[in-house]
Amino acid sequence: MQMRRVVVTGLGLVTSLGHDARTTWKALCEGKSGVGPITRFDASGFESRIASEVKDFDPGRWIDVREARRMDRFCWYAVATADEAVKDAGLDFSKEDTTRAGVLIGSGIGGLGEMEAQHEKLLNRGPDRVSPFLIPKLMINAAPGQISIRYGLQGPNSAVATACSSGTHALGEALRIIQYGEADIMIAGGSEGAVTPLGLAGFCSMKALSTRNSSPAEASRPFDKDRDGLVMGEGAGTVVLEELEHARKRGARIYAEFLGFGRTGDGFHITQPEPEGRGAALAMTKAMQDARIQPEQLSYINAHGTSTPLNDVMESRAVHLAFGPAARKVAVSSTKSMIGHLLGAAGGVEFAICVLAICHSVIPPTINYTTPDPDCDLDYVPNTARELGVDYAMSNTLGFGGHNASVVVGKFAG
Repeated sequence: MQMRRVVVTGLGLVTSLGHDARTTWKALCEGKSGVGPITRFDASGFESRIASEVKDFDPGRWIDVREARRMDRFCWYAVATADEAVKDAGLDFSKEDTTRAGVLIGSGIGGLGEMEAQHEKLLNRGPDRVSPFLIPKLMINAAPGQISIRYGLQGPNSAVATACSSGTHALGEALRIIQYGEADIMIAGGSEGAVTPLGLAGFCSMKALSTRNSSPAEASRPFDKDRDGLVMGEGAGTVVLEELEHARKRGARIYAEFLGFGRTGDGFHITQPEPEGRGAALAMTKAMQDARIQPEQLSYINAHGTSTPLNDVMESRAVHLAFGPAARKVAVSSTKSMIGHLLGAAGGVEFAICVLAICHSVIPPTINYTTPDPDCDLDYVPNTARELGVDYAMSNTLGFGGHNASVVVGKFAG
């Protein structure tokens, strides 16, 4: 069976560095950090008091005020990035067969903020005061549901929840949907809004977070010897994927081609990665095989790079396993050093970053890289963006539960 080709025609981003793709990309290339003290709630009693928050976000820019009250924060971000991506793609769904267009959004946690708020009402004011919108606000599939309603899309419509690899799994599933002919257009990516008291407390209790509270901009330091944990982030990354001929017929601008997807399981531990990186390496290998490229052809890896002691060593080992001698030559950076770990949204955001790296021939840096770790021995593009022609780029996401997912995008060759 001849697989249909899939291209990227629209991008949307909301991160701590900006509420759109252009602003976020510029800040990433400048090596800016979006990490700071938590402002949304009083975090003084927490061991970690920093996060990469999306600040000054007004959902009214994208969503009717009444409707916005019926959505959790993670859903706001998903709708906003979908709106940007659809406009960027120049799509007018009144001219499209909406049964051939769908949505697939990933989230690791969904409406945690709403769950906390309504649980407090239940305890303090009784069950009759719990909002009737609790369930439709907290459910992870609210994000693709709201986007499909916004545009009247009647094609495939679902959600993915695989912890920190949710966004990448959503993109990979959307790729397959188009390749196999089930749809011509998919809005896909990931969204998360879990910087909440309960979310922060849970990660603190796991000892997973950086406690560099006095210097938050320096807290997320992937692959650096002095890293002490991840920094929670939030936001969304959404793209428009299209079947190539469909995009050509409507004269769409094409950013890049979506070439490969690989997914595996560690079968090892619910939170710890398999130490040698065998599952992660196999996901990368499968993605390259799916893209029909060799390791030496790949220019850039946007690493999972969480800034935790275990992950960064494991992922470095995995790159060596998957790439062999080419591992020393590929540029690897973790943009989590600037925007934190967006959990289920990470894959959507980092996929878009790979696309922009191809378009602009620039690789964003890994900031806060000052002391090399002998167990992390790759080219991590330290501290300064690098101008480099990128023909093929890979994004890795590795989630709790042992979920590994890698995707490959390439320069569109016509």
